[in-house]
Amino acid sequence: MNQAIASASTTPLSQTGILTSPNNSSNFQSSNPASPLPSIQGFGSPAQSATEPLSTAAQSPTKSSIRDNAISSLRQLCCKIVLMALEYNIKPVTHAEIFNHMLNWLVNWDQRQHGGLDESDGAKSWRPDKAVIDWLHSCLDVIWLLVEEDKCRVPFYEILRTGLQFIENIPDDEALFTLILEIHRRRDMMAMHMQMLDQHLHCPAFGTHRFLPQAFTSIPGEGAANLRYSPITYPSVLGEPLHGEELANSIQRGSLDWERALRCIRHAFRTSPSPDWWRRVLLLAPAYRQAGQPPSLGAVFTYDMICEATIDRIVELLKLTNSEVNCWQEWLVFSDIFYFLMKSGCIDFVDFVDKLVSRLTECDHHILRTNHVTWLLAQIIRVELVLNALNTDPRKMETTVKILSFHREDRSSDPNHPQSILLDYISSCQNLRIYSINTAIRDHTNNEQLQKGKQIDGWWRQVSKGERMMDYMSLDDRSIGMFWVVSYTMTQPACETVMNWLTSAGVTDYLPGPNVAPNERYTVLRETSPLPISLLSGLSIHLLCKLAQQMEESLFSSQVVPSIAMVETYARLMLIAPHSLFRSLFSHLAQRNPTLLSKPGVSLLAVEILNYRLLPLYRYQGKSKSLMYDVTKIISALKGKRGDHRLFRLAENLCMNLILSLRDFFLVKKEGKGPTEFTETLNRITISSLAIIIKTRGIAEADHMLLIQTMLEQILGNSQHTWSERTLRYYPALLREALIGRMDKRSLAIQAWQQVETTVINQCTQLFSPSADPTYFMTYIGHSFPQHRQHLCAGAWILMQGHPENINSANLARVLREFSPEEVTLNIYTMVDVLLHHIHVELQHGHSLQDLLLKACANLAFFMWTHELLPMDILLLALTDRDDDPYALHIVISLLDKQELQQRVKLFCMNRGPPEHWLYSGTFKRVELQKALGNHLSWKERYPTFFDDVAARLLPVIPLIIYRLIENDAMDPADRILDKYSSFLAYHPLRFTFVRDILAYFYAHLPGKLIVRILSVLDLSKIPFSESFPHHISSSNPAICPLPPPDYFAALLFGIVNNVIPPLNTNSKEISSTSLRSQHKSPPTSQSRLPNTSDGQKSFYQIQDPGTYTQLVLDTAVIEILSLPVSPSQIVSSLVQIVVHIQPTLIQSSNGLHSSPSNAILPNSPSGGSTDSMSAGRSTPSTSGVNTTNFVSRSGCTSQQLSCLLIQACGLLLAQLPLDFHSQLYMEASRLIKDSWWLTDGKRSKGELDSAVGYALLDPTWAAQDNTSTAIGNIVALLHSFFSNLPQEWLEGTHVIIKHLRPITSVAMLRIAFRIMGPLLLRLAGAHSLFNKTLQLLLNTMVDVFGRNSQPSIPVEASEIADLIDFLHHVVHYEGQGGPVQSNSKPRPEVLALCGRAAENLRPDIQHLLSHLKPDMSSSIYAATYPKMVQNSA
Repeated sequence: MNQAIASASTTPLSQTGILTSPNNSSNFQSSNPASPLPSIQGFGSPAQSATEPLSTAAQSPTKSSIRDNAISSLRQLCCKIVLMALEYNIKPVTHAEIFNHMLNWLVNWDQRQHGGLDESDGAKSWRPDKAVIDWLHSCLDVIWLLVEEDKCRVPFYEILRTGLQFIENIPDDEALFTLILEIHRRRDMMAMHMQMLDQHLHCPAFGTHRFLPQAFTSIPGEGAANLRYSPITYPSVLGEPLHGEELANSIQRGSLDWERALRCIRHAFRTSPSPDWWRRVLLLAPAYRQAGQPPSLGAVFTYDMICEATIDRIVELLKLTNSEVNCWQEWLVFSDIFYFLMKSGCIDFVDFVDKLVSRLTECDHHILRTNHVTWLLAQIIRVELVLNALNTDPRKMETTVKILSFHREDRSSDPNHPQSILLDYISSCQNLRIYSINTAIRDHTNNEQLQKGKQIDGWWRQVSKGERMMDYMSLDDRSIGMFWVVSYTMTQPACETVMNWLTSAGVTDYLPGPNVAPNERYTVLRETSPLPISLLSGLSIHLLCKLAQQMEESLFSSQVVPSIAMVETYARLMLIAPHSLFRSLFSHLAQRNPTLLSKPGVSLLAVEILNYRLLPLYRYQGKSKSLMYDVTKIISALKGKRGDHRLFRLAENLCMNLILSLRDFFLVKKEGKGPTEFTETLNRITISSLAIIIKTRGIAEADHMLLIQTMLEQILGNSQHTWSERTLRYYPALLREALIGRMDKRSLAIQAWQQVETTVINQCTQLFSPSADPTYFMTYIGHSFPQHRQHLCAGAWILMQGHPENINSANLARVLREFSPEEVTLNIYTMVDVLLHHIHVELQHGHSLQDLLLKACANLAFFMWTHELLPMDILLLALTDRDDDPYALHIVISLLDKQELQQRVKLFCMNRGPPEHWLYSGTFKRVELQKALGNHLSWKERYPTFFDDVAARLLPVIPLIIYRLIENDAMDPADRILDKYSSFLAYHPLRFTFVRDILAYFYAHLPGKLIVRILSVLDLSKIPFSESFPHHISSSNPAICPLPPPDYFAALLFGIVNNVIPPLNTNSKEISSTSLRSQHKSPPTSQSRLPNTSDGQKSFYQIQDPGTYTQLVLDTAVIEILSLPVSPSQIVSSLVQIVVHIQPTLIQSSNGLHSSPSNAILPNSPSGGSTDSMSAGRSTPSTSGVNTTNFVSRSGCTSQQLSCLLIQACGLLLAQLPLDFHSQLYMEASRLIKDSWWLTDGKRSKGELDSAVGYALLDPTWAAQDNTSTAIGNIVALLHSFFSNLPQEWLEGTHVIIKHLRPITSVAMLRIAFRIMGPLLLRLAGAHSLFNKTLQLLLNTMVDVFGRNSQPSIPVEASEIADLIDFLHHVVHYEGQGGPVQSNSKPRPEVLALCGRAAENLRPDIQHLLSHLKPDMSSSIYAATYPKMVQNSA
């Protein structure tokens, strides 16, 4: 006994945590894998005790019973000794050890060794005897004494995070059961503060990033990014958001989390997020997983979830088809995703077919009336995993028969429609393919299918016989349908026929220009028409893949230069099937042949395709950054290479477009270290892009905020530029502070010019005089100094004196071509500085400003388009960047106003064809190399252009010039330039994003006229604007423009609900054909028309910018709000009022049709809550002013469900708006909370108030179902929805709402403050500074109520805020861990110090409960357990 007592009191506790987890095995397992609870194992359990022998297998049952009784008595004696010792002052570390041992004894209370007893006999018959019960009670006495509030030797929170309530084989003991119930109660109360109020509703809105706490800080690079952008999380029992493969596998079918996951996946099938999104969140099907493959921490969906959601989507599309809705486009989009999932191994083909058959025969047997399912399976029949299943799987025959069972005889009303023909013959196509795999299926085929197979062969022989070429531009509907059919049966012949069509016009010799020798001419394919996208879209995906491979061979490996038609057709293939066909072009070509990109013309063609055809596709795929790094390598290799200008300038232009296309933070180097390899131009554009990103979208993650300083150092280290004050005043503060102190080096540049001016002028005179010595040219190139060469253009500009004809332009062109691209860029920037300085000097000498500007423009015109000596995009950018000079922008405006430039742009538009190139059915015209690129870029170049043009290089430049003009208050010139170049900007691949960003960037600084002009850049007919939107922005007097009615704002929110937020009623078993048809019909005309009801799912090529229809709808709503000529406070007030009063408004509008909702996706309402007290004084529906009858009927939701979705939609929308709206939201929310009757009505009892507040802050879905929603509940839910969509950087502004609520004088208001800000602390776990500020703010609110000098109107006991105390303990452990709390989690020293300082201002009884959140080793078990941690902080 003495030995046991000694070991119970002296065994050291592990220094890694209060509750240790030794290597010994334990039978304790958490019943919820979502819980990050430790597996408790420790000293003193029967199987581990040092007093017991290692093996007792030979002991008799009698001896075992005696031994167990002895151990029980020993433990009870130990507990009595401990109880007596606790009456004295014991060090916190001893308290921690005692607590640890007691918990381990309780968890392992039934671990005994029964010798030879069989488990079925002994374990089942054994019951705890009195001795066991006695020591259990003694353990409980010790634990209660340790956690009692009067002494608080150990915080009660330590019990909450142990998982004691999950022990198996709980004895039938009231005392232990009481403790477990208390654990559950307090744990649930604590977890409530961790979760957003819309926790049960949040799924990703694919229109925007879903920012999540960085749960695993040890995962580097891309893996960590995948975790941060996980689309869905599952709450643990402690309220923490979790995700990962093991967690996803633990979600039970039919549970609330399961339904949330399926909502997410079904929504993804409808909205088509990028393949990159699917790869991050999916798991391989179990059949395709390799043994020993580690779990995926980023995965959130299991195979079963994907399989069920896929079948749901098939059933949904079948119902749409049966309801006579034309949903062929939806089928095509779905087949692209389905092919991708099957090829990636996310769907087990055999199991999928089994489940699909079961679903269609048992549950939905009446809906399979067409051959769409057969067609869908025919798409993937050639996928390798499918072929393996049909060849080698033991169930291959059974699976084949099931596939054939989907065949239906098509009975289309239009038998000659291509789609009808394909569906009519697809059964035969599939039979032929399966028969080639397994001849045993002959018994399962019928004669009609065989006859159709012969008809396919007969048609193909007829159209392909002889030398007659199939003319794809003149095919009738039946021929199109039959060719679609052939693509499923005879892929190779069909592929050859398409390639023959594209090469049918033959070849011709191409001689680029007079400077190229005749023996250097190219053989070029003559032009034909590219295949129309309407034809390509119906071809089998397998044929599309073969076509892409064949075209890549012809484009990049052939000796013959391809036609534009072939390049355009290749681009259309990529756009049609972005999931199935996408490949990173540079990596793909390098894999095919590592030397391929070094061949003449290959890199040029690849960069042209990327810059002018596939830029939006790479952004959609999330590959813009990796492409930028690849292009940067080309730029780095060429920028110092003499004479290689064409590829360099094209790659530089592509890099400009890529940088400006990014919508979140990026590193300028993939490795993140060392100086940037960007050019001076790209460095400047990177700063502009960062300013736009940070100001309009914020910095997403805490680690990005740490990296931005390094990135700026990389850029500024290689850049000589300084930004003007007018530019910096619009930059976000983070950038402005970094840039405002930079030294202006223009004076040094001018000094350098003055030092070399005489020499440079002398050199230029010898080079550019009409009688120049031809031999001096080679002397200059070979022997001139770099400081002289960089001033060459400046010297030439001085010699011109406004008369360009004074110099020898041919020699100047020769010299510039022999320079490296980097030297030409440096010449441009130097020349701009010199000419602006020269203007100032001439003005001092009395010359006319107008004459000087005219001469400057004449000289620059000579350089840019008269002799095409310099790239005009770089020259215009160089002038624009000198906006701190009063004359630079005047010159830019004059140049853009010149007819020569406008004619060049018009010629480009005429030669280029329509902006929507994928719809163009004519023959593309190849522009001569010199006419397309000008003299400087085309000199000695042989390879012809496809889409490239010097005018096209201005597409990223014009928007940047508009930004600069607005920054300098040049509104009228900006308006004029947008007007003149609006048709040109239609070719901008990302013009929708440009409009959205510029309105957000300059919000509240743009006149109404300019806003309308900016909007005119868009093709308004294709943007889902509200019907009344033009009326609201066209007021003749914006100063008195009335606020749009509530119906207008409600329509915006309903549009987001219908198109962006995952709907609640997405289970295809519950959707009627009527509701499906309503989704595809145009809404009635009214002011409150749903602004974004689509006619069906859009393909990617129809919405390349912004990429998904959800993003289009969301950003359109943002554009509308940013364009309204009313203040942010009015807009926010209107939106908030809709949310505050939405439930009674919807319930009244629905006329009681949905008064009894029943939906498994919403949680059941808990009992409790004073509905009487909440109904009193509630706002009436009339206060919102919204007529929602049409919205409720069209949404397919009950009014209660719709109200929750509207709250989420409002938060999502507000999170996209600039910071001006955020501050107004915080003020409006705090005003509504403070004005609530709960807090202003002094007659309410404390119990009634606590009941009302507590119920309102649980979850708005419960209140919505009970019709007991409150203003405060809705406001808090709105704020949580808003917070969850904010980037990390913008979260700091959330403190404003609490500052407006202070001083806080009641526990009710304190709970509201904690409920608002509590979940934010999880987001801030990786941002230590902001976490500390937020925690400090919450502690200050506690001081308001429980401070030493506070005088609350109603006395409050400390025990009433036990849940807040538990929450504070939990959240500091969460932040210390950087994610979900583990057994070894510990608070950071600075956080303990912060809590300790705040606790000094609290009442003694409250201070006592926080005594362990201090760095004091004499009172804190955390400080005592981790003494090194505290010593280091000191």
